[in-house]
Amino acid sequence: MPLATLGMFILWMGWFGFNGGSELKISDIGEANAVALVFVNTNAAAGGVISALFTAHLLFGKADLTMTLNGALAGLVAITAEPLTPTPLLATVIGAIAGILVVFAVISLDKLKIDDPVGAISVHGVVGIWGLIAVCFSNDEASLVAQLTGIATIFAFVFIASLITWSIIKAVMGVRVSQEEEYAGVDFSECGMEAYPEFTNSGK
Repeated sequence: MPLATLGMFILWMGWFGFNGGSELKISDIGEANAVALVFVNTNAAAGGVISALFTAHLLFGKADLTMTLNGALAGLVAITAEPLTPTPLLATVIGAIAGILVVFAVISLDKLKIDDPVGAISVHGVVGIWGLIAVCFSNDEASLVAQLTGIATIFAFVFIASLITWSIIKAVMGVRVSQEEEYAGVDFSECGMEAYPEFTNSGK
């Protein structure tokens, strides 16, 4: 978990460059101010952290670090659809709603027995949809119909492209390891060593 937390903070730091760099220039005052606002709004991740933390605590009776980390990423994903036009307060609210959504999305996918161990579908899929819809709250040039069309287009492309790609991989080399390799750990079968020997019998 310490490594996962460190990874989240590294992503959070990199996201400033990702969103701010999308302005492409800071050579005039207007663009420099725009980049500054994008930087501030990117911290919508903070709203996601707090809301996911409290939501998980209400549901599970304790603070869940994995949900909190996903809450930060959810806030980042949600605001990335439009980090320039919201006010910082609205950006924080968008991030906070994303943090709540990601907790319920992770729980729902688990109940549906959809294999998503790191919550990628919840963070990038469910919250990504929320982020696109939230654009309508601050950008006058956006419309709900256009955003929903974009969501449908993205889903169709990703679904078809993924289906083709994974079908080819499955036919050529397979996509699952054997039960023995799964039990021993793919780190051992692929790399010849255990990633977490302290949690196995061989590490004692």
